[in-house]
Amino acid sequence: MNVHHDSDTDCLTLHLGEHFDFSVHRDFHDACLGSGIKARSYVIDLGEVTCMDSSALGMLLLLREHAGADRAEIRIVNARDELRGTLRVAGFDKLFVLH
Repeated sequence: MNVHHDSDTDCLTLHLGEHFDFSVHRDFHDACLGSGIKARSYVIDLGEVTCMDSSALGMLLLLREHAGADRAEIRIVNARDELRGTLRVAGFDKLFVLH
């Protein structure tokens, strides 16, 4: 996982590796929630992700709560078609902006 914070726009971008599952839970938590500081916006880049499990969905929901729920500005980008389908079936297209 690669994390970048753009201080000019206050946007935190996470580039996830091949697996978005429980194995990255601690890193995801530390990057997004651990500091207690909220960024103005978040970008979750799934471009390299080939497999995602239910814990990934849980992590996204925790981030959404942390970022302000309905006021949260979180974009999920570069998801492969099968991951995009999973996110839509789970209703995440209504909670997050999918690009």
